Amino acid sequence: MLHLNIVDETAPLKAVVLGTAESSGPVPRPEDAYDPKSLQHILAGTYPKEEDMIKEMDAFAQVFEKYGVEVFRPEVLKDCNQIFSRDIAFVIDDKLIKANIVPHREEEFEAILHVLEYIHPNTILYPPEEVHIEGGDVMPWHDHIFIGTYTGHDYPDYITARTNGEGVEYIRKMFPNKKVKSFELRKSIEHPKENALHLDCCFQPVGKDKAIIHKNGFLIEEEYQWLVDYFGKENIFEISADEMYRMFSNVFSIAPEVVVSERGFTRLNNWLRNHGFTVEEIPYSEISKQGGLLRCSTMPLIRE
Repeated sequence: MLHLNIVDETAPLKAVVLGTAESSGPVPRPEDAYDPKSLQHILAGTYPKEEDMIKEMDAFAQVFEKYGVEVFRPEVLKDCNQIFSRDIAFVIDDKLIKANIVPHREEEFEAILHVLEYIHPNTILYPPEEVHIEGGDVMPWHDHIFIGTYTGHDYPDYITARTNGEGVEYIRKMFPNKKVKSFELRKSIEHPKENALHLDCCFQPVGKDKAIIHKNGFLIEEEYQWLVDYFGKENIFEISADEMYRMFSNVFSIAPEVVVSERGFTRLNNWLRNHGFTVEEIPYSEISKQGGLLRCSTMPLIRE
């Protein structure tokens, strides 16, 4: 049996689900794009090729192997994009919460049933239908749970809005001993540089007390300021709109001192090294064309 345990974003990783790029299907039609960045690459004819994405994910898998992490992969569904396993479920403490995702991604959850067999059924939560929540918006951080949300009355109009007010309340109810702090995110389908698809597209803690952040990803300045005050200005790496678009905040921590990052993120990788981190650089720029990166591709199950 797997004894789930996730209380933060950076403790030493023991077991993880890593998505797969195999049989990820043809280039989507523009009207089927889930996010502005994918749409941009579909229209430009630069949408990533399956073999390139498979290579990038293999490089990620090799880093996990190097650090002795147990890696599960989804069953490969024909012509189905299964790269972003963070979207289908996520773990807080010892509970796995199934995400209520964009409806026709339901089969992606079924592709990890072989993993769920190792998890006690009592520890798997299935939120009711009105609760919308995705793993990219949820970050356990010790006694806090940070959640990205969009509660505007036009929520249904945005395919880029993934976690609603009911989602935040559901987590509050399920984890009464945690301080749940929500953040309103900026949403746009036309402008990829102004769209924070999930919280991890504009913010992520690293190490024990540091964070990467993009101010304009947050709709309400005081909420952004709360995070800056919480981590301390001197511990924050502030990224530009272009760096947010390139997914600088979507790196992945294998341990407090080990971060997997995209090899092109020179400014960030230098900052991390200057602060004592080991940076495992891998190529991941093709996958980033779909509006997600390293954190999006993983679903951590157990951290120490």
